[in-house]
Amino acid sequence: MASLGQQGGEDSDDGMDEFMEKFKTQKYKNAFNESSWEEEFDKIPMFMKNAPEEVDPATHPELACIQSIIHDDDRTPEEKAQSLKDEGNEFFKEKNYKRAILSYSEGLKRNCADADLNAILYTNRAAAHFHLGNMRSALNDAVSAKKLKPNHLKALLRGAQCCLELRNYGDVLQWCDEGLHAHPTDKKLQELRNTANKKKREAERDARKAKLKEKQQRGEKEALLAAIKERGVKLVRTTKPTRQGSDSEDEDGDEGRVTAGMADMGLDGLVSQEATGARVFLDDSGALNWPVLFLYPEHCQTDFISAFCETSNFLDHLAVMFGEELPPWDTDRKYLPQNLQVFFEEFRGEQLHQVDVSAPLSTILQHSRYTVKDGSPCFIILVAGSSYSKQFLSGKKVYWLK
Repeated sequence: MASLGQQGGEDSDDGMDEFMEKFKTQKYKNAFNESSWEEEFDKIPMFMKNAPEEVDPATHPELACIQSIIHDDDRTPEEKAQSLKDEGNEFFKEKNYKRAILSYSEGLKRNCADADLNAILYTNRAAAHFHLGNMRSALNDAVSAKKLKPNHLKALLRGAQCCLELRNYGDVLQWCDEGLHAHPTDKKLQELRNTANKKKREAERDARKAKLKEKQQRGEKEALLAAIKERGVKLVRTTKPTRQGSDSEDEDGDEGRVTAGMADMGLDGLVSQEATGARVFLDDSGALNWPVLFLYPEHCQTDFISAFCETSNFLDHLAVMFGEELPPWDTDRKYLPQNLQVFFEEFRGEQLHQVDVSAPLSTILQHSRYTVKDGSPCFIILVAGSSYSKQFLSGKKVYWLK
């Protein structure tokens, strides 16, 4: 028996010697290529840097075998959950957070009895959700982890971080206080609490400012509406209301005097339709300033005065607009202040009313036949006695404003 054992050993040694001698003279056929050894090395499951998205047993038989071992039904739920956690951690390191979430979720589905392991799966999945910007999902996982392990530091940190991102500063303080009760010296919890406390004070300050500003704007709006109502100016909105329940007009565009109910529409009816978005306002002296539109139908031109004070007259503005320098479209040089006539058209019908250019704007706006449309008083400017003026006025009823 001894001789047989010795003989077997000798045969083995002889075989190895023969193999080594052969290796000296013949190149090993399955060796890595010197120029592509890194790529070939990466195909071996043990040395892979990144796992493929889908594993084809025909292409990666070794990797498929390893995965089948990971998901082997013969193992305990704890072993399976641990393997899936490790798998998720590898995906997480590769910043493949979606795949990491899938792995952690599969681990939780194993329903293992290890509360600590399940808490880690939840906190790890919360971290992956956090990096993807899924703050609500991350917070839910942090809550689940804390239920399993109330003093779990990572769960407490993640919950506080999620609430901070969601700007729920009161909740951040609550998470941090719970965490600091169990981990009083943790610097991250202390920093999160300080940050949340600062931002909470800033948010409260901004809320107070916004409330004060809203109150101020409401007071200004009420004062403006009262001033318009006191003057008896009629308003109408020809565009469709942006809010329901307005008392200023109905869907057919019926005009209506200013009432207290107009405050409910947010002054929509007082905003000019011009691109400037100018609106009527009360100045420090208590005078109304209106955004006024001038129309020059002969040349299809317009002028817009963003703040026409109600105490000013048309002649003052025309003298500035058509003073030393006339507009380029007035090629005949006939739009001189003394040559111009101002008209307004009634809201319904084609009746025109000629305006006394020396009268203040308030006099015109308070006229019984005048209506302010869409927040901008509008007037037509014509050259007195011109051929176009005669043609434009022909067939229309023209009244002198009294």
